Amino acid sequence: MSANKRIVNELAQITADPVQDTTITLPSEQDIFKWEAKMTGPAESVYANGRFTLEISLPKEYPFKPPTISFKTKIYHPNVTNDAKGSMCLGILRSDSWKPPNRIREVLVLVRQILIQPQPDDAVESGIADQYKKDKEAFDKIAREWVGKYAST
Repeated sequence: MSANKRIVNELAQITADPVQDTTITLPSEQDIFKWEAKMTGPAESVYANGRFTLEISLPKEYPFKPPTISFKTKIYHPNVTNDAKGSMCLGILRSDSWKPPNRIREVLVLVRQILIQPQPDDAVESGIADQYKKDKEAFDKIAREWVGKYAST
């Protein structure tokens, strides 16, 4: 199955059975390798009610190479880089962990899970991870402030 066919199939499946509080669109109908996801922060997390835009970039070798996920909305989180890229560190997306049967839907379910329960031991932002581990109250306060500042609807 070609990458294009697989991507079209996955897009149809995720549109028919969306991940909770997440919508997927193609910013350009001509480019099926770039998806945009709009995700509402899970109610049981410090990101509750925030509206986050994520970019999903699929390599031409998909599904043999993993997609990349980046937050276009600023987020205070130990597993997301605190820069303009907003790159997300997620175990399943590492090239040595990614397997062709994995699907983007599963990845988005994991993204939601990491919003509920950050993984400070697998952090890309060590300062935020340390704060999460040592002073969760301060972490929660800043994360909520960022939701209000950058992700409010």
